[in-house]
Amino acid sequence: MSTLPIYDDLNQARATILRRDSLRDYAVPDWLSDSLARLFGEPVTPDEAVRRIIRSVRERGDAALFDWNARIDGAQLDALAVPEDEIAAALDRIPAEVADALRYAAERIRRFHEKQPVTGWIDATREGSLGQLIRPVDSVGVYVAGGTAPLPSSLLMSAIPAQVAGVREIVVVTPPGRGTGAVPPVILAAAAVCGLTKVVRVGGAQAIAALAYGTESVPRVAKIVGPGNLFVTLAKQQVYGDVGIDGLPGPTETMVIADDSANPVLAAADLLAQAEHDVLASAILVTPSRALAERVAAEVERRAATLSRAEIIAQSLSNRSGAVIVRDLEQAFEVANEYAAEHLCLLVANPWDWVGQVRNAGGVFLGETSFEVLGDYVAGPSHVMPTGGTARFASPLNVLDFVKITSLVGLEARAASELSEVAAVLARAEALTAHAAAAEARIAR
Repeated sequence: MSTLPIYDDLNQARATILRRDSLRDYAVPDWLSDSLARLFGEPVTPDEAVRRIIRSVRERGDAALFDWNARIDGAQLDALAVPEDEIAAALDRIPAEVADALRYAAERIRRFHEKQPVTGWIDATREGSLGQLIRPVDSVGVYVAGGTAPLPSSLLMSAIPAQVAGVREIVVVTPPGRGTGAVPPVILAAAAVCGLTKVVRVGGAQAIAALAYGTESVPRVAKIVGPGNLFVTLAKQQVYGDVGIDGLPGPTETMVIADDSANPVLAAADLLAQAEHDVLASAILVTPSRALAERVAAEVERRAATLSRAEIIAQSLSNRSGAVIVRDLEQAFEVANEYAAEHLCLLVANPWDWVGQVRNAGGVFLGETSFEVLGDYVAGPSHVMPTGGTARFASPLNVLDFVKITSLVGLEARAASELSEVAAVLARAEALTAHAAAAEARIAR
């Protein structure tokens, strides 16, 4: 049975469903420990498993990728890269309405990101010129999860902002189909819609290692983006510094703030849409109305049994989901800012009146007609958003994630002479005499 727990005690909610666990505190379930022991021939932690996989890819390149594809995904492949003609033909292999939807979504995502201001500047004066140069990163790896469902939307949401930024080389990695090695045509179709020609059949930590260090079939990239499972996240954590990453996304999450004006049917639908993602997904309702919470919980229970992923939903609702009763909407927004949700949905009267109260959220969805599922697919912003409370300091994937700022300094001799006097004083205060000497050599005598 899929039930939405109701917490009348805010402190209890903070100690349970609102508590944030570090990636380092992940409790490894027995089935995963057993699976890793079988794979490596001895007990290993997920972190150690990822470390070994990365080392093997660095040492053996493609040979390691073929090996892990066979051992983890049961896929015996002759080649890792999907042929370009197979990518191009994928749009004809899926229903026409799906192909049209991919094109439509891609166009909206592109138009949204093209509006983002990303400009360099040069300030030229009598002193000379100072400024900032904006340059795209040279190459990007896009991870597209396979798992329990193909996610072509994640490909669009990751690759298109990179294209708008001007990234020249984009490599897509995605797990081979279990046993078959085939990539779902809908993922290849999404690549075709974006004009991408490099799709590699490899997933998990081994895919992240290949992008970070390069193999015979996978070029080394400057940055890796795209959400994945625990092993993908751990791998991104381990290779960071050798390569850039977008973040360490964890299980997806939605927080719905609702008052008595909210439609409980729509609130329940939004919570269920989140819960079906993953057994670790969080779907949280925060409301000052217990009567509404009860109506939403009843609707969740009624609707969940009719959905295709009912078992996943049931586990998600029992893990990190629930309804939290608060004193008033002001306290609801205090809770929301503490939690810093990936998605914050405002099912309240006059939602625009409350936008100023939001400090920490990956995305804010205003009212019942601006629901989170539209953000997942077609609204425009990337759905790759900060999770696990990282919205306190991080942003959704955007064009700025794919550019670098280079400082520009071009001073005239007179300005250099004047500034060198100050620089020399500061250098000697830091006991850096070579610095001071370099500045003093430019002082006009």
